[in-house]
Amino acid sequence: MKGKFARRLIASAVAALLLGWAPHAAVAGQKAGTAADDCTDGVNVPNRYNVPFCVKKDEVFIFAANYKPFEANADGQREAESVFNNVIGNKLRQAFPNLKIKYATWDYPVRYEDLQAAGVVPDIILDNPYQRIARDLKPRGWVQDMTSMVQQAGLDLSKLNQGAVEQVKSRSEGKLYGVPVFEDDYVLYYNKKIFDKFGVKYPKSGMTYDQIYKLAKKLTRQVGTDAYKGYMQHPDQYLQYNQSGLYPFTPTDSWTPKPEDAKVDLTTPGWQELGDNLNRFLSIPHNGFTTVDDFLKGDMSRPGHVAMAVDTLSRLPTYAGSNEFIKQSDTAKYDELRKSIDVGVTSIPVLKQGSTSTYQPNQTAAFIPPQSTHQQDALNIVKWLVSEQGQTELSSHGIKGVLRTPAVEDSFGKAVPELSKVDTSGVYWGSNAVLKNYQNTKYWDIPMYSVFRQHVLRDGMTVESALAVAEQTDIPAYIKNQTAAGLDW
Repeated sequence: MKGKFARRLIASAVAALLLGWAPHAAVAGQKAGTAADDCTDGVNVPNRYNVPFCVKKDEVFIFAANYKPFEANADGQREAESVFNNVIGNKLRQAFPNLKIKYATWDYPVRYEDLQAAGVVPDIILDNPYQRIARDLKPRGWVQDMTSMVQQAGLDLSKLNQGAVEQVKSRSEGKLYGVPVFEDDYVLYYNKKIFDKFGVKYPKSGMTYDQIYKLAKKLTRQVGTDAYKGYMQHPDQYLQYNQSGLYPFTPTDSWTPKPEDAKVDLTTPGWQELGDNLNRFLSIPHNGFTTVDDFLKGDMSRPGHVAMAVDTLSRLPTYAGSNEFIKQSDTAKYDELRKSIDVGVTSIPVLKQGSTSTYQPNQTAAFIPPQSTHQQDALNIVKWLVSEQGQTELSSHGIKGVLRTPAVEDSFGKAVPELSKVDTSGVYWGSNAVLKNYQNTKYWDIPMYSVFRQHVLRDGMTVESALAVAEQTDIPAYIKNQTAAGLDW
């Protein structure tokens, strides 16, 4: 009898796991007397912090990853919900009063692998499609083609940022795995104190790299023992999200070519022009690249000694004096560092006069896994998130929406008092570059960083040589090694 009972118990647990739920009594490592005792009709998810985390069957579970502001202000139990709730969660619950919505962000306290091990699948995942579809979501079977769902919901993707939509499609193997929700776009920050000190006019939207290069040379100087750098721009993101919409992979006859058939072409005039354009900034004497964090305080010994830096929009509230997106324990440090800057912000430089093309989107999209037991509720939430109401709410908190309407744009930063003194008109200026010629390719997370970080900056190669070595050596070796490790990204 004992053997039969054990077999039945094991079979029941396996069946529950296949359905996305595990009986909480069978969760490995769960200590007696914890919140597991209170997790009725749900499952506790064990994690490295040994913090109780319960997801109940009647909850619509939203899980976010790879957006740092959502990780701020975590409490002693590694709950990091306050920023999400303040930015959008509270309004979301008001919009759906009959739904029980549970939210968590990656590592607070659970990660993807913890959820998978416990048999829990979120109903909505908010993550960056650029890399995370291939790395985290597709290997777990947590993506599905949402094309028919979007059509059923009456969600018109043509009204959303087309650069964001095409980027999602480029990672979806001819399908649509997610819906763009918001962007952490790259913008140009400038320190007014340095410009004022040297009597130089501030940069503005629509300026070309040629014009910014002249400013960078003018502002890279030393006064006594104070050394100032004119310009910082991370070369990895510059190539990855390039403004020309260039895609490194060459088309094949399938969305799933064999690894040995995956080819890239970086030795084209387009890639060469991109490389040369940035390389001249790195070659300005005493303007050597360290990190864009140096706009406030990074590797340089003194804060606030970089005149201009291209970085993500999520830094703006903090630079302007808000503490909402930083850890409470860091507020005193930031209060002191911010004394060295008077932040200005505008759009990133454009490649040619008259162009309005900025970086490809650095975005967060919404994914509804096929295992979700609240598919319709999840779809309704996603539709609301990209509605004018949802997008206006996000924009008011300094988060750039994917819906461009006057109401969304005009609301930018209105809920962040510290931004009232900053001209933010450049945030929505221009249009994100739209990725081209990605059809019938498979995305590999290739080491584009090797072009500048390794070959130009460390090896001393020319841009032309660096692109050739990346194409002929680095990338084929990467794909071969990934394949040998059983990975396809």
